[in-house]
Amino acid sequence: MDMQLDPAGDDLPLMANTSHILVKHYVLDLDVDFESQVIEGTIVLFLEDGDRFKKQNRSVEEACQSESNKGCKLGMPEPCHVPVTNARTLSSEMEYNDCAICSKGEKDTSDKDGNHDNQEHAAGVSSSKRCCDTGNHGSEEFLLVLDCCDLSVLKVEEVDVAAVPGMEKFTRSPELTVVSEELRNQIVRELVTLPANRWREQLDYYARCSQAAGCGELLFDTDTWSLQIRKTGAQTATDFPHAIRIWYKTKPEGRSVTWTSDQSGRPCVYTVGSPVNNRALFPCQEPPVAMSTWQATVRAAASFVVLMSGENSAKPTQLWEGCSSWYYYVTMPMPASTFTIAVGCWTELKMEPCSSGDSATETPFSPSEADFRHVGVCSHMEYPCRFQNAFATTQQIIPHRVFAPVCLTGACQETLLQLIPPCLSAAHSVLGTHPFSRLDVLIVPANFPSLGMASPHIMFLSQSILTGGSHLCGTRLCHEIAHAWFGLALGARDWTEEWLSEGFASHLEDVFWAAAQQLAPREAREQQELRACLRWRRLQDEMQSSPAEMQVLRFPHVGGHSGNFS
Repeated sequence: MDMQLDPAGDDLPLMANTSHILVKHYVLDLDVDFESQVIEGTIVLFLEDGDRFKKQNRSVEEACQSESNKGCKLGMPEPCHVPVTNARTLSSEMEYNDCAICSKGEKDTSDKDGNHDNQEHAAGVSSSKRCCDTGNHGSEEFLLVLDCCDLSVLKVEEVDVAAVPGMEKFTRSPELTVVSEELRNQIVRELVTLPANRWREQLDYYARCSQAAGCGELLFDTDTWSLQIRKTGAQTATDFPHAIRIWYKTKPEGRSVTWTSDQSGRPCVYTVGSPVNNRALFPCQEPPVAMSTWQATVRAAASFVVLMSGENSAKPTQLWEGCSSWYYYVTMPMPASTFTIAVGCWTELKMEPCSSGDSATETPFSPSEADFRHVGVCSHMEYPCRFQNAFATTQQIIPHRVFAPVCLTGACQETLLQLIPPCLSAAHSVLGTHPFSRLDVLIVPANFPSLGMASPHIMFLSQSILTGGSHLCGTRLCHEIAHAWFGLALGARDWTEEWLSEGFASHLEDVFWAAAQQLAPREAREQQELRACLRWRRLQDEMQSSPAEMQVLRFPHVGGHSGNFS
């Protein structure tokens, strides 16, 4: 039952069993090799099973029952319909069991191809179920399923977090004196639930745990779209190891990673997450409801610059002659698909010194420097939220950097660099607090498939916008800035509803751009009406050439990533 789907024409299956267990944090430790066009290293996953969400899940289900018969899908559990493999490591012969053992009242919503209905809310994770395993004489063992494609998985092991000095503080049960699976899992449970004001300590412990020794290899197998991991005797998600390390490397043909040359002819690599999201970059949980934080260390030749989704403006650390290391982290829980990396011989452009009035709005901001006075109420999961910080509300222009191939630095200096401050300020004047504390802007290689792409703390822009004057550059920049709010801080819970984020961003690009140009109200309205007319005509043309079934919009299930606007 290894599904052979065409990435260009079929919807990709979301295989990760996020109803049973969630990745709360990733720690990546990677090397970038341009000669072999491979990224390799380790990724450590810190997991949390669904038991602690049972109460929340019940409350969500009760709320759903009070809705109309249209059906509320929030918090609905995912069916246990996952491939099951023989009990051996790196097996090439796979056995599958379509066993879907669901608790009372649950319905198997998998389609004929085995795709899962990943509509469940991140905080509404159902309790784990047991899946049949015909490869182990009928025993029942929990199976962790991760989205994975075009990756060579070399080894999977449990991480001995109990061996890390200082981790004993996370042990609440005095009776757990002997190192055991229960003790290690309890440590991880306490670690992933540390309050937001201890985020630096949490990141430090994540890093230290990720370097701990392994305490036993885990059985695993792969197919076209997933990686399946299990531990003998672990029958539920609660029993399954909550900290695991995966040794892997990418394949040059992996669609998540683009190896190419920049406009100056120098080698580079970037990820765009499409058309297979990030599953060809690292094993992960792809459904947008599976939100996590991450930290990553990336090593590359000293001549390269590593840019990544991260709150810190990372600077290189020289490890040895000819090799540098870069470190980034994110504390806002985000879908794994928003993780972005770009490695190349980029040149950083510098703005001319600002006046004292402007520089005050660009003061670097760190969550640890804030008192987090509540200026509003946020209903999202707890993390160091800028919307709760009094200083961040007044920061009209967040710190930003601009990178480009050396041959395009002149065009960027002339157009793009001058537009970023007014566009950021315009966005703040309309929507208020910027969701992210900083921004990197990169002009990506010529084979980049669109005009732009927004990710946490970093934005990719096509070279095409540099040739269209300030209007094309400004509107595209405003569009991607708008995605910080609509698409990143707040997003649809289903990948088929991305049109919602695009709709808001398309509307706001006109609003932001009019404010950035400081147009009079009448002139701004006329400009927006003209652009709306052009969009309407383009939509009519597309409708005439689109199949009827592609013109039907499903009822949207808007959840949100961080939930700041719920």
